Amino acid sequence: MSIRTIIVDDEPLALRVLEKYVNSNPLLTLASNFTDPVEAFAYLQEHPVDLLFLDINMPELSGLALVRSLTHPPVVVFTTAYPEYAVEGFEVEAADYLVKPIAPERFLKAVEKAHRLLRPALKEESSQFLVVRADRKIYRLPLEDLLYLQAYGDYVKIVCRNKVITPKEKLRTLGEMLPADRFLRIHRSFIVALNKIEYMEGKLVHIAGQSIPVAQAQRDTLLDFLQ
Repeated sequence: MSIRTIIVDDEPLALRVLEKYVNSNPLLTLASNFTDPVEAFAYLQEHPVDLLFLDINMPELSGLALVRSLTHPPVVVFTTAYPEYAVEGFEVEAADYLVKPIAPERFLKAVEKAHRLLRPALKEESSQFLVVRADRKIYRLPLEDLLYLQAYGDYVKIVCRNKVITPKEKLRTLGEMLPADRFLRIHRSFIVALNKIEYMEGKLVHIAGQSIPVAQAQRDTLLDFLQ
C-alpha cells in the first residue's frame, strides 16, 4: 500500500530535494507540498495523510506548533538545518529527525522507520482497496466498487461501478492482491467479484449487464458459491 505523503518546508530548494526523494521512492506517493505551514495545516484538516516531512523552523507557524495543533497528526519526520531542535522534535513522537543537507541514504532510513510505524494501518487499509497505477496516476479502488477484471493484452481492464481503469499489469498479479473469499478467477481472462454476480446461465455469469464466460475447471467452485 502506498504511503500518502506531504512535504512542508519554507525553503524552496530544500522542498525540491525532498520532492525528488519522495517521487523516487516506490513506497511513497506525494500528495502535495507546501512552503506555507498555515496552508499545510488547512490541507491536513481536509485530506488523509500518512506521512509528513516537516521543517521545524518556519515563520508564522513552526513545525512543532503545527503538529501539536493537529488532533490526529500523521507520522512525522522533521527536517531542519538546526540540530538543537532534535530533542523537541522527539517530544512530539516524531518518527525521525533529518538534518539538512539530507543525504539520500539518510532519507531512506527515515522512510523505513516511518513504514514500520505505519505498517499495521496500511495492512488494514490495503484489505479494503486495490491500488493500481494507470494514466500516470495512482488509483485507490474500493473493493466494494469492483465488478470484474479482464485480461486485455499487456493490460488489465478493471471494471468498477462508475469507471474503467486499465493498468499495465498481469491478471494473475492483480488477482493475488484480491481477497480469495470475495473474488474468483472464473476464466483465464476474467476475475469476478462474487457478490456482484446477478445470475448464472449455462457457461456464462452476468454482472451489470455483461456476460462473462466460466471455464469448465472453475464451474463447480462457482456453483458451490452460488448455492
